[in-house]
Order: sequence, then C-alpha cells, then structure tokens
Amino acid sequence: MNKPAGAPEQFDAVVVGAGFSGLYMVYRLRGLGLSVKAFDSADDVGGTWYWNRYPGARCDIPTTDYTYSFDPELEKDWTWSEKYATQPEILDYLRFVADRYGLRADIEFSTSVTSARWDEQDKRWSITTDRGAQLRCRYYIMASGCLSMPKTLDIKGTDRFAGKVYFTSQWPHEGVDFTGQRVAVIGTGSSGIQSIPLIALQASQLTVFQRTPNFSVPAHNGPAPADRLAWLARDREEYRDAARWSLGGMPVEPTGILGVTASETVARERFEDAWKQGQLFAILGVFADQAVNPASNKIVADMIREKIRSVVVDPRMADALCPKDHYFGTKRPCLDTGYFETYNLPHVRLVDLRTQPITSITEDGIDTADESFGLDAIVYATGFDAMTGALAAVNAVGRDGLSLTRKWAAGPSTYLGLMTAGFPNFFMITGPGSPSVLSNMAVSIEQHVDWVADCLKDMGAEGFDAIEPTPVAEAGWDQHVRDCAAITLHPTASSWYMGANVPGKPRVFLPYIGGVDVYRRACDDVVAQDYLGFRRSGPGGERCRDGVIRQMQPDVSLVLQLMAGMGLPPMETLSAGEARALMAAVAATLPPSPEVGEVTDGLMPGSATGNTAGDLPYRLYRPASAGPHPVVVYFHGGGWVLGDLDSDDPLCRDLCARSDAVIVSVNYRHAPEARFPAAAEDAFAALRWTAAHAGELGGIPGQVAVAGWSAGANIAAVACQLARDAGGPRVAGQLLICPVTDSDMTRSSYDENGDGYVLTTPLMRWFWDYYADPADRGDPRAAPLRGNLDGLPPACVLTADFDPLRDDGLAYADALAAAGNEVRRVRARGHTHTSVTMVGVVISGAPVRAEIAGALKDFFPAPDQPGDQSH
Repeated sequence: MNKPAGAPEQFDAVVVGAGFSGLYMVYRLRGLGLSVKAFDSADDVGGTWYWNRYPGARCDIPTTDYTYSFDPELEKDWTWSEKYATQPEILDYLRFVADRYGLRADIEFSTSVTSARWDEQDKRWSITTDRGAQLRCRYYIMASGCLSMPKTLDIKGTDRFAGKVYFTSQWPHEGVDFTGQRVAVIGTGSSGIQSIPLIALQASQLTVFQRTPNFSVPAHNGPAPADRLAWLARDREEYRDAARWSLGGMPVEPTGILGVTASETVARERFEDAWKQGQLFAILGVFADQAVNPASNKIVADMIREKIRSVVVDPRMADALCPKDHYFGTKRPCLDTGYFETYNLPHVRLVDLRTQPITSITEDGIDTADESFGLDAIVYATGFDAMTGALAAVNAVGRDGLSLTRKWAAGPSTYLGLMTAGFPNFFMITGPGSPSVLSNMAVSIEQHVDWVADCLKDMGAEGFDAIEPTPVAEAGWDQHVRDCAAITLHPTASSWYMGANVPGKPRVFLPYIGGVDVYRRACDDVVAQDYLGFRRSGPGGERCRDGVIRQMQPDVSLVLQLMAGMGLPPMETLSAGEARALMAAVAATLPPSPEVGEVTDGLMPGSATGNTAGDLPYRLYRPASAGPHPVVVYFHGGGWVLGDLDSDDPLCRDLCARSDAVIVSVNYRHAPEARFPAAAEDAFAALRWTAAHAGELGGIPGQVAVAGWSAGANIAAVACQLARDAGGPRVAGQLLICPVTDSDMTRSSYDENGDGYVLTTPLMRWFWDYYADPADRGDPRAAPLRGNLDGLPPACVLTADFDPLRDDGLAYADALAAAGNEVRRVRARGHTHTSVTMVGVVISGAPVRAEIAGALKDFFPAPDQPGDQSH
C-alpha cells in the first residue's frame, strides 16, 4: 500500500546522534530487524569528535580502552597509533566503523530534531526536524552525548568584539593559524589545557584568563601501554570483560591502601608511580579513600601542587595555577602535554579572574577590573551544559503534555539513567544517573546500548510495545544516586558534575558515582527480576513488578561485600571465647577514632546482687569544651555476650564529640559467665553510681541520660524502668540504638533481614541461649517491651532498615508513645544493625549519628538554663 501524500514516515526507532553511542545503537537496532532513522546536525558521523577539533584535542582514556568491543574482527582491523589518540584519528575510526557496517544509509546528516511528542492513543512518538520532516516512531532514543551542548556565554559584551572569535566546542574545520596574533583563551578546563600549549607556539602574545585553576597531570603520551597490548593479545575477551566489571570501565587493580594510615614513604611511592603512568584512573586511585576522606585527598593534592610549583618558574603564577578551592578529583582532572611549562614562556601571561575579574568584552579586546587587553582573537574554552543540555534542547513532551524541561526543573530524575517516568519508550544513552562521564565512555555506551537493545528484544518476544519506569522505582534510583554521591567529596565542588558551571541550573550531582561494575549489576538485576520498576504494556495486557532496585546505603553494601570475601565463620558456630577473640581482631583493624578532650578508665561498684566480680570497669570520655557537661551512661552492644570498653570506643568518642556530653561507657558482666539478670542489674547499678558522682566526673548533677546499642540498648531501657520503680535517680532521656526489646523472634524483620546483614536470626538465638533461659525471656528485665511503660523518660529510638531487630525498636517506640511518653524516632535508612556504629568506616552513618547526638543534647536544658539538681 502506498503511503498517503504528506503522511509521516513510520519507523520502529528514531535515534538522535551519530557519535559513539548513536552508531552502535543503529547497529544493534538493525540487528533486531527494526527499522531505524538517525539524525545528526553535523554533516558526518563523529558526534563530539566531529565538533571538537581545537588544537591538541585528544581523548583522556587510553585508546586500547576507548574503543568498541562488540566485534573482535573490528579490533583486528584497526590499530591506534598512540596511547592517547588525537581528534582526527578518533574521527577517522568512527568513519571507519560507519563504513564497515554500512550505517550511513540510516543516518540523515545536517538535520536536527526540533520537537518530539508522545501520542498516548497511538503509543508512538511524533518527531519533527528542522527540515520540516514529520516522522512517527515506536521508540525514541537520545544518543546525543553528555558533553555536546556548549554552555551559553555569561560574559558581558561578547557580541562587541571586532576580532576573530573561536569556540573549542565548534572549531573551524579548516583549522586556525594564530601566527603573529594577540590571542586570549578564556577557560582552563580540559579543552583549554589541551589547546593552550599549541596556541602558544603560534601566537605572538597569549593571555590565559583563568576562572578556576584545574588539577592536571602529564599524559606522557607515546605508544600504547605494552602491558595492555600484551594482555589484549593473550586474551582479548578476558581484558574486555575485566573492563566491563571494573570501577571505571578500565581494567585497574584497586588498592586497599588508605592515605590516612599510609607511611610517607608509601604515599610518595604510590603517587610517583601514578604520576609516571600518566593515566587519570591511576592518579585518582593512589589511595582507596582519597575520594571520600579529606585528609587522604589532601596528601595527593599537595603532591600535585608541589609538581606545579616545581615546573612554573614564577612563584606567584605557580600559586595562581594551584587549585585550592576543591578537592582533587571533584572537578574533572585533566591530562596535559606541556601545559604548566607553557607559563614559563615570555609571551604567555596568566590573568587570575578571582582577583582580576573581566568587566566586559570590548571592540578591541577584554577589560578587567585593573587593565585592558588588546586582542586579535578570543578563544572561548568555556565548557558545556553537561549531561542534560542536549536532552533538554529537544524539549520532548511525554504523557499528559508534560515536557522534559518542566519535569526536570529541579534537576533530572531518571531510572538507571536510561528512562524517565511519564515518557514511555524514551531512552537515554548514558543519561544522568548513569556512570557516563565518570567512566570510560566507550564501555558505558556499549552497556547502555546493549541494555536498550536487549530490552526491546525481550519486549517483542513477550508481546509488549511500550515500557516506562514507575515513579517509585525512579524515586528510589534517584535516592541511590544521591546516596552514592553523598559519601564522597564530589558534591562539595562547584563543578559541571553538579551543574554549577551553568547559571540557574539546579545543583544536583548528575552522574552515578557508584562504579561501572556496581551499576551494571543493578541493571542486570532489574532485568533478572522481571524488569523491576518498569511497566510494560501491549495488546495483550500489562505487566509491572514495582519496587526499588537498590535501597541499602552504598558504603554499607561495600562493607558487607568485603566481609563476605573474608570468609569469616558464622559467629553462632563459635564458642563465646572464640567469638570474643574474633570481635577483638576485627576491632583492631578499624581506623583511628575521633578525638575528644580526655579519655580515662576507672572502676565503679557493680550490682550488689550476685556480683562476685565486684567492680565494673568504665571508660569516661570528656568533651574538649569547658565543662561541666551533661552525663550519658552508655552500654555497649554484643548480645549480652560480646563487647567491652574497646569494642564501642569509636561510637562513644563520636557521641561525646557531637553531643558535647560526658560519656561513661560501662563494661557490665557478660553471659555465659553471668547470665540474666546480671547485665540488667549492673546497668541499674551503673546508672545509680554515675548519677551520684556526676559532679566528680565533670558532669552536671541531675543531668544524666542513658544510651546503648543493641543488647546495651536493652539494658539501658531496663535501667530506666528500674529507676522509675525505685524512685530515682532521675533519667533525663534514653537513647536506644537498634535495641533488643523483646524475645519474640516472629516479627517480620527477622524474616526480611535475618540473613546476610552481620546480625542474623541464628546469631540472635545464640545470644538468647547464652543469656537467658526460655522461662526468663518474658521478664521485663529481659524484654522491656513487656514491662510497665508509664512515666518513663523521653526516648530516642533508632531503627535500621536492614536489621532483624528493626521491628523490636519500632514496637517499643510505638508502645512508649501509646503510654504517653515523649518519643523521637530516627530511621537509619539503608543501614544494617551494625553499620550506623561503624565510625570512620561507614560514612553514610555520620548524618544518623549526628541526629541521635542532637537527640542527646535535647534531653538536657540549654547551657544557659538551670538544670534540675535533684538526684
């Protein structure tokens, strides 16, 4: 049947972009037997590598890795000339790929998509181009690149300059000859750092206007690394698979060395080795913790600044070139060839815009606050509206007239960086919320294209023709992306990763920083769980398994993986002595604890009932601030069997520093040597003694609270009930961290979280069997939930999502509130029973600990108010 005159062309898929991602997407769609039309505003393939032709333009990933891997024969037939290929060679490679697979036939060049609208009734996208063409397609795929939309200039007078103006993002194809010219370069990001040394070779005078100094390391370009070539020759598939399952998309062996604990010799050796390699992932991985720990990051950053000062002769210029306003790696670091050496040339000048800002571009040049610069040419190396700019430029309109720009007004929201709710059959290749710019783009592009192609194949096989993420799944992924970023130093920088380079753009960390390997696993898990979080529909009906693919905090997940890899025996298979030895060995490996004003050990009398050991050891933590302070009696965790003054030392230090309270950590008696009710009796005895001696301990009499974690929280809660029944001492509040409040193990959290999260259901049975006979487990001194809850002190109850005891804590909080007590609930979202207490290890626990420390403060009167002095 002939198509009616003027009727839109019909395609299965429309692809925007003909760079790395667009070419491979067309290739895969063809392989599925789908009809496809791709568009690109350029007159040839290449994407970023078509437009970015400025002097010195190169990739910053070794060309052994910055390449397609889908066809072994393609790799055999193309050989890169050097370690870091130049723009012309990369463009030639993409042209070679396009010709090899005949991809140009499905690409319309010099054409831009100007509008895209979803037709809910027809379940198709209506596409319009700048040439007036109308198309209809089932699937609309943006392969437009993360760094393809130049940012709008925000400098006054840019239209006044009478000389030549160039943009590194749209460089003239015929090249530029700057011989004998006075040239300005504005911007010292990657394109500026690559182009400045070559422009300096021609210009008679070069002035670099630097907004923010950037970290850069020498590329040491030359032949491709011999070790990588040998690995590829030996086992190409092993090499490529190692890249796919690596942190950044390159086979790099991660280190376990921490900057904060490494010796000066080890730190220097690791840095110098990375410096000699001339690879971004090497310098970004000197230490395992440099992306999350300011002290470790400073070690690397100081060494880079030392290198800059050793190269640049003028000390003032060297200082201006040293980045000081952001942690290393939180803005995109650069690879260079002779960049800092360029500033030693007599005709090159650096203008620091932080001290000498541009006031206006003029007809003749540039005016700053202090002087005027006459110029023949200006080069703008001012960067891109990264990751969202190209997607927003074609303002797609989804269901119910919702435009993408309106949906993303407060920042992009995606599921896996692949799709966004409200826009069926709309795919993004390396979109926001995926590893993209933090990875080897070639690997991330292939993974995304393969996922989309396999998804469409699965849909066809199951009779579906529409797919869309659910709001629940999307919100969960957005939260996971934020959680991953929050444990790093990256959000502290005003970077284009955060959208900070574009005025008015929402400050949101755009890429996924959890790693290529972790991300790939999440995408695979979504598919394995019947496309969890996606709604698929077709003529035969609809299928949706809603949910969130990642809810655990990323650093908690990493700790669990590391522990699983250690092959530790299940604790419940050990004797009490063996379990204590194991716990002590693990504690000895922990990083340094927070500093406080003073730490002293002492002894206090234990319970008068059955305490043949007599005194109880305690450890007192005083804040650094002037006292006296409120006092908190703290009881460690360990199931009434394990733990001592050392096991919870980091947490006690942290609470002391954050709450500005004296912490008295008490080592109560343990089972099986001293079974129920010994621990509870010791807790009450410790509370009474501490209240009576608060002043001597540097505390404020009458301002005493209790706190505990796990079994320690159990006896803290019991101590409050016993104090009430005994008529004192008065307790200002109770902080219960992941408490055991009952012996009933039929609650759902025991089923949901009873395996794989350190504290397990079998281990809780082991604890109970050591501590109390079944007949005693309903006693309120063992199960405070079963006691009288009237008239108890204000409580803060912390529960963790992945804790078998979660429902114990929730039930106790509910019961306290029902009895008329003041209760503050704190949820440790994405945490396990143990992770919140892992000070210095689990970074995501810090905000939770800050919140409970704030609750401790709230138990006591403000410092300028008199407290209750009664005992």
